[in-house]
Amino acid sequence: MKKYESYKDSGVDWIGDIPKDWNISKLKFYANVYTGNSLNDTQKSDFESDDLDHLAYVASKDIDVNTTNVNYENGTRVPREGFNLKVASAHSSLLCIEGGSAGRKMAFLNQDVCFVNKLACIDLENKWLSKYVFYYLKSDLFQKQFFEAMAGLIGGVSITNLRNFQLPIPPNFDAIEIACYLDHQTAIIDELIERKEKLVLALEEKRKAVINEAVTKGLNPNVRMKDSGIDWIGEIPEHWESVPLRYMTSKVGSGVTPRGGADVYVEEGVIFIRSQNVHFEGLFLDDVVKIDEETHQKMENTKVLTNDVLLNITGASIGRCCFVELNGEMNVNQHVCILRCNDKLEPKYLNLLLQSEIGQGQIKLGITGGNREGLNFEAIKNFKFPVPEISEQNLILNELEDLLEIVFQTKNKIDIQIKKLQEYRQSLISEVVTGKVDVRDWEINN
Repeated sequence: MKKYESYKDSGVDWIGDIPKDWNISKLKFYANVYTGNSLNDTQKSDFESDDLDHLAYVASKDIDVNTTNVNYENGTRVPREGFNLKVASAHSSLLCIEGGSAGRKMAFLNQDVCFVNKLACIDLENKWLSKYVFYYLKSDLFQKQFFEAMAGLIGGVSITNLRNFQLPIPPNFDAIEIACYLDHQTAIIDELIERKEKLVLALEEKRKAVINEAVTKGLNPNVRMKDSGIDWIGEIPEHWESVPLRYMTSKVGSGVTPRGGADVYVEEGVIFIRSQNVHFEGLFLDDVVKIDEETHQKMENTKVLTNDVLLNITGASIGRCCFVELNGEMNVNQHVCILRCNDKLEPKYLNLLLQSEIGQGQIKLGITGGNREGLNFEAIKNFKFPVPEISEQNLILNELEDLLEIVFQTKNKIDIQIKKLQEYRQSLISEVVTGKVDVRDWEINN
């Protein structure tokens, strides 16, 4: 891509060279930067409204981390008069500055809103620069600066620090061209990503349908059926039985997090499986942690064996499960349940049962526990499943294996394509907002 005619040293090491007619400035010299107002549950209930004359009240959860879209219709609206709440105006940016979404969630507003105190409003006095600055927030340079500045137990960046962030400032017309170019190009990329995400969803539905049909009806479409006696299972083949999981397992239990938390993890040692490692496609070990042999031996009752089935029992990934094919020493924390089958149930078949509508439905019904949802072991042991004899379980597994593998491989290929598109979008934004490429002559038909 085309570069600017000439560059100069920005004077900031991590920014490097910038186009000759650009400047470097602190954010506070160009923008009003301020946080919103926290509302308690009672106050939120007072503001429950769908009156479009009132201002939407936006929280971090209302911003989509991937699309940056804002949910303005969340049911909470504040009257424009009579309440002393801070307002973020249309064409300003919101940035999450505290918590797990800090630096990751951001949005460019198309209307005036009130907003929560974990969000910072960045309101440019020079509106020519507003959209450019929003895209700069998404750049690698800003992200690096933000995460290096994070501090505190919760993790966040103070308003004072944010105001002092340095950024490149292009001339007004350059900023407009950059914003228009990125609006157009990112829209194209986002559309491609959306199409591929729909394909992934379709494949996931296909996978669920195939599994559910096989584990409730078997392979013979002409088999005689009977009432299972359980409403949520319905009819099953006449020669199958509905059996509680406790009678088909020799172990149902989870591990613990070793005393000391993350400080006990070591570079080389025994694989320590957490819920983020357990996926329907199998064990994902890219970010796996390890514990030393001594800790592993102390946790002998929660050692993971080949042919075990692992089930996430707490948190956002509750219900995700996989079959363990790996050999070698492994252990689990308290968020992952080990299911070990006896001679009445094939482990791979149990994995299919848990992934089916019957399994996932029982998981939802079995969830307990206040603010932190979770499954207890008794609930898991009482799960009921329709099961044939071992020989028929193996026939079903053999029939499904190739088909499910094709579905998984296709899904993985699309996931890789999505990741590459996301990386390209990020790279494009970073290159353009830092002046590494010149888009001033860009035209929409190029």
